[in-house]
Amino acid sequence: MSELEFWRDQHAAGRISRREFLARAGALGAGAAMGTAMVASVEAQAADMPRKGGTLRLGLAGGSTTDSLDPGSYTDSVMIDAGHAFFNALVEWGEDGKPHPSLAESWEVKPGATEWILNIRKGVTFSNGKTLDADDIVYSLNMHRGKTKSGAAGPFKAVADVKKLAPSQVQVALTGGDADFPYVLTDYHVLIVPNGHTDWTKPVGTGGYVLETFEPGVRITGKRNPNYWKSNRAHVDAFDITVINDSSARLNALMTGQIDAMNRVDAKFVALVKKNPKLEIVRASGGWHAVISMMHDRPPFDNHELRLALKYGIDRERVIKALFSGYATPGNDHPIPRTDPYWNSELPQIKYDPDKAKFHLRKSGLTSPPLVLQCSDAAFSGAVDMAQLFQESAAKAGIRIDLKKEPADGFWDNVWLKGAFVTSYWAGRAAATQMLAVAYAPDAPWNESHYKSEKFAKLLAEARAETDEAKRKPMIWEMQSLLYHDGATIVPVFRDWLDAHNKNVGGHTPHGGFDMNNGWIVEQAWLKA
Repeated sequence: MSELEFWRDQHAAGRISRREFLARAGALGAGAAMGTAMVASVEAQAADMPRKGGTLRLGLAGGSTTDSLDPGSYTDSVMIDAGHAFFNALVEWGEDGKPHPSLAESWEVKPGATEWILNIRKGVTFSNGKTLDADDIVYSLNMHRGKTKSGAAGPFKAVADVKKLAPSQVQVALTGGDADFPYVLTDYHVLIVPNGHTDWTKPVGTGGYVLETFEPGVRITGKRNPNYWKSNRAHVDAFDITVINDSSARLNALMTGQIDAMNRVDAKFVALVKKNPKLEIVRASGGWHAVISMMHDRPPFDNHELRLALKYGIDRERVIKALFSGYATPGNDHPIPRTDPYWNSELPQIKYDPDKAKFHLRKSGLTSPPLVLQCSDAAFSGAVDMAQLFQESAAKAGIRIDLKKEPADGFWDNVWLKGAFVTSYWAGRAAATQMLAVAYAPDAPWNESHYKSEKFAKLLAEARAETDEAKRKPMIWEMQSLLYHDGATIVPVFRDWLDAHNKNVGGHTPHGGFDMNNGWIVEQAWLKA
C-alpha cells in the first residue's frame, strides 16, 4: 500500500479530515484533481455505509385505533414495522426472498419434513435482562396454537408438538411434511417473547429497540436497545412512527421534511416524487395483490356462474392504469405472482369481457337485488376507487353492484372476515405453499372467501411434504388452477411496492415481500447525516 493510499484509508475511517487528507496528498505530489477525486470516492462510499445516530421518522399507512402490540394481532404495516423493532423472529425473510437465520442460528430437518430441530442462538438477552432460552421459544411458538386469534394460527395448525430438547435446542413436530417450514417461521406474527409474557402494553423482546410511547392508530416511538445482539443492525438512536393513512397527507409530510420515509406512495404521485432532487422512490415487484372477496358458501356467491360473471366483469387493465399508473400487473384470480418460481404460466389471463359476463349472469339464473360490496381504503389507498371502477365495468354487463363505503378505523375487526363481498388485500408470503395455506386452506382462520375444496387440501398437503422441486411444481400449479376456475376471490392486480424516502436515508432498499424492507425498516435503515 502506498503512503497516499494509507492516508486515503485514514480519511475513510474518519481519523483525519478532508482538509488534512488533501494537504497530505499535496505534500506527496498528488495533484489537486487527483486528491479531490479520491476524497469524493471515499465520501461516496461512506455515504452508503451504515452510521449510528439520529431519529428515523416514518409516516406510515396501515394503522388503527384497534392496534395492539401483541404480535399475533398484527394485520398491517404500522404494527409489522413496530413489531420488528421490538421483537426478533426465529428466521428472517431476506431481501433475496430466502429464509435467513435469526434467533434460530441454524435448523435441521428429518426425512419427510415432519420433524425440525431449531438450534437457538446463545448469548441473546431480552430487553428486561432475561437470557433467551428454549423455554421462551416453546412458549412463543405455542402462542399460535390451539385456541388463539393469532394471524399465524392457520399455518400453525400443522404443528403437532413443540418441545425443548436442550437449553438451546427445540424440536417442532408437524402433522404432515412441510419442506417450507422455515418460511412459516418468517411470518411477522411469529416473534419471540419471554416465557409466560402476557402484558402487551409493556412489550419485552430481543429486538433493537424498546418502547417509549404507544398511541394506537396515532404514534409509536422507541429508543435503541443498548444491549442489542446484532452489531450490524439498529443504527438509529430512536424511531418515531406517525400513522398517516391518507396518501396525500403522507406524501406532503415527506416533501415538507416532517418525516424521513413513507410507505404506499400513490402511483399517480411517483412522477412528482421523482422530480424532487431530495427524494427517492423505492420500487419492488412482489406478492402484494388487491382482492375482492366473495364468500364461497354464502348466497348468492355460492353460485359458480355468478362468480364467473363477476370475474369477467372487472376491467383489470383500467384498474392498473387508473389506480396504479402502470406500476402493477394483472392478477389471474389466484395469489401467486409472476415473480414466484411456482407461478402457473399456462393459465390464460382472464380479461374484461362484458359479453361473457352477461352470458354467465344469465346462466346463473339470479334475479336478486343488487350485490353490496363493502369497501374501504383501510385495505389500501385506492380500494374504494377500485370498487367504483368495478361497479362501472360490471354495469355494462348488466351486473348491478352497490357500494357500502366503510370507515378505515376498525375495518379489519368489524368488516373483514365478516362481510360476504369485501375489498381487501394480501401482502403475499415468502413461499407459494404458505400463501395458499394462509388464505385458502379449508381450516385457515383467514380464509376470507370460505373456499373449501378437498382436492385443494390434499394437493396442499402433498406439495408441502414434497422436497423434490420437480414433483412439487405441478401440485402448486394445479392449486392455482382450482382457484382460477372455481375460487371465490377476484385478484385484479399485483401491485409493485412503492416506498419513498429523503436522500438522507440509507438502507431502505427494494424487498419483494412487503413494504418498508419487508417490515424491517426500523432495524435496517440509517441516517447519512
